[in-house]
Amino acid sequence: MKVRVTMKDPDTLQDAIEDAVKTEVRELGLTQAEAAAVVELRAEAVQEVASLWFEYGECLTVEIDTDAKTCVAVPIPGR
Repeated sequence: MKVRVTMKDPDTLQDAIEDAVKTEVRELGLTQAEAAAVVELRAEAVQEVASLWFEYGECLTVEIDTDAKTCVAVPIPGR
């Protein structure tokens, strides 16, 4: 059996992206102003990739296959 679930959380994706990017940029030893600019650019790039699966930056649909025991993110049609 396959079950599709759509989850919505307006802040989770953006918060996760910002946390990951800030952690990565912190290791570069940049000034605060440089780091802020790099964080913004990298977060936008990650958000663009995530938009393949996250609609409106907050809705994610996953498909659970109980026979194969898998769970995969469903791509947004046309992206």
